[in-house]
Amino acid sequence: MATRRRAREAVLQMLFQFESTGDSPSQVIRLYRNSFAEGPIPDEFSIQLFSRIAQSVEAIDNTITSASDNWRLERMSRVDRNILRIGVFELRNGSDETPVKVVINEAVELAKRFGAEESAAFVNGVLDRIARESGAVN
Repeated sequence: MATRRRAREAVLQMLFQFESTGDSPSQVIRLYRNSFAEGPIPDEFSIQLFSRIAQSVEAIDNTITSASDNWRLERMSRVDRNILRIGVFELRNGSDETPVKVVINEAVELAKRFGAEESAAFVNGVLDRIARESGAVN
């Protein structure tokens, strides 16, 4: 089984493609598998996570917008925006097996790896605010 971090990286790549191309979620998954599939990735976790985020992207974006003062969604980098989508979805819809601190840490690690220099701090701040406002801090 693939690590959850690697699965989240695949979700980030699929979300980036989903946003960039406007392809359907099933098309994005198929294209990812054909182009980038690496052993056990995408696994069931990454496919489910991507599909569920893609289905609820508008609600997730509303949450991000309300928590990010002075930052319109369109002004955020695509990488940061999609990392936030993963984090918000996991905060709101994740299982109890993944603590809030782990969700935020995983998003910050994605931002460090794929984002700009200030991405990790930005992602951490927005997700921390969402967690606190929703009472999800544990």
